Amino acid sequence: MQTLLDVILPVFLVIGFGYVAVWRGLFPVSGIDGVMRFAQSFAIPCLLFQSIAKLDLSASFDPALLTSFYAGAAIAFTLGIVGARFLFQREWEDSVAIGFCCLFSNSILLGLPITERAYGPDALTGNFAIIAIHSPFCYGLGITVMEFVRNRGQTGLSLLRNIAVAMFRNPLVLGIVSGFAVNFSGLPIPGVVDDALSLIVRAALPAALFALGGVLIQYRPEGDLKTILMVCIIALLIHPAIVWMLGRSFALPDDLFRSGVLTAAMAPGFNAYIFANMYGRARRVAASSVLIATGASVLTAWMWISLLP
Repeated sequence: MQTLLDVILPVFLVIGFGYVAVWRGLFPVSGIDGVMRFAQSFAIPCLLFQSIAKLDLSASFDPALLTSFYAGAAIAFTLGIVGARFLFQREWEDSVAIGFCCLFSNSILLGLPITERAYGPDALTGNFAIIAIHSPFCYGLGITVMEFVRNRGQTGLSLLRNIAVAMFRNPLVLGIVSGFAVNFSGLPIPGVVDDALSLIVRAALPAALFALGGVLIQYRPEGDLKTILMVCIIALLIHPAIVWMLGRSFALPDDLFRSGVLTAAMAPGFNAYIFANMYGRARRVAASSVLIATGASVLTAWMWISLLP
């Protein structure tokens, strides 16, 4: 219970403040949209850029960690598509959007603060390694499958062009790519620029958590409850269980093992709804899954933390 109070609840209280502020009319929806846009399009890309630019790639990118996490993510994506298509008879495009909800863990808004509060800021190396390729991997996989489903018979060149355009319009991807470019170049970030980035970065997670709460009130958990329950089970239980099994088989160090399992155990991120909205498919399922799974992860995250070494 102390873990729940000290580690998890403060994160969800910030989300709750945003939810209540919009619900009671204390903060306008248009304002929440602006805060979320600042966080998603500016502050968090700056956080990713700064973190990856300074990341020790040789020490951070453990192949066993990335294999454990992303094999689990790909299996969760496949299970979501297959379940939506064959259990609930959804169209293929809807099924891909639902599968994306199972694929995209909320690695930044939930995974980072919960891991940091549970194990301290020095325990985030594995989180940043996962986050560094999270958006490129998930969007690359999701967009590739969706474009293939939507454009059956399209030439390979056109398909690749559509995928590239969709990916590189995403600010998170741009922040990640820019961070890698600086890291590989070996050039230091000028001190004054680094200080300015740090000012923005300090606002990233609090602003994003508050805005997430304000956005969630717009997502009414109506209809498609069985499909939503399937997403929650895959995202909150099956994905982290797969990472646990693979991580143990690879003998991951405890710090990387914790980062992998906890990140996999996070609810579907807001990007799950962005993806569904981008294609106009399964938006209600995506919205409700974000809301319900975020609430349920209060208990499931506590459970995983209590099981971790």
